[in-house]
Amino acid sequence: MLRALYSAATGMQAQQINIDTIANNLANVNTTGFKKSRADFQDILYQTIKPAGSSSTASTDFPTGIQVGNGSRPAAVQKFFTQGDYAATMNQLDIAIDGSGFFQISLPDGTTAYTRAGAFKLDSQGRVVTSDGDPMTPSITIPADTTDIVIGSDGTVSVRQGGTTDTTQVGSIQLAKFINPAGLNAQGRNLFKETSASGTAQTGTPGLSGFGVISQGFLELSNVSIVEEMVGLIIGQRAYEINSKAVQSADQMLEVAINLVR
Repeated sequence: MLRALYSAATGMQAQQINIDTIANNLANVNTTGFKKSRADFQDILYQTIKPAGSSSTASTDFPTGIQVGNGSRPAAVQKFFTQGDYAATMNQLDIAIDGSGFFQISLPDGTTAYTRAGAFKLDSQGRVVTSDGDPMTPSITIPADTTDIVIGSDGTVSVRQGGTTDTTQVGSIQLAKFINPAGLNAQGRNLFKETSASGTAQTGTPGLSGFGVISQGFLELSNVSIVEEMVGLIIGQRAYEINSKAVQSADQMLEVAINLVR
């Protein structure tokens, strides 16, 4: 009876992680470049009461044994880096990656972070920065007298200055990719950091060596599907509910056992 109580409790805890993950996905349905997560679970160690294959008589064996599980536990919360939809903004500093790769961002502590969110701005020095003011790396500076910014599919950044029609190249966007992007460490603020699980960042030119191409005037939207998340939310809620019912049933059976002495 106590085993049922603890098993059901682990199920409730696992579904809480599931609901938390789904809630975070839904909260970021409008977050640029957001990648949805999924909670994965494992069953816990089994208590073997009778091993399968043990002798039932001198000449026969039990074809199956008796094993009782002890519930479930969260095994991983995995990010899915599938492509999100695109939104046309016509903003010259809004850029999206069509394919694999991440923008590289220089943080104040000198480390590099990575993002799929391409809603860039200019700071007071003319540098291309994120909404938090962190500059893109390699650093790109737009001259003060710029009238037009042109970003090519290969990441080349050119500008028109003053009243001229000719363009001048001022920098080039370099992308990074990882052998296991699911192993990146989410930092919040649309940023990821490299880990030993993700592998070392491989940098390159957009459109070459398996990197995606750059699309100016577009933003990559979240890859969260509201319908899928709502279905998952209903399933998670019902699973939590049925585990709570198992706790109640085990409690009622314990109550019957206790009342036998009366």
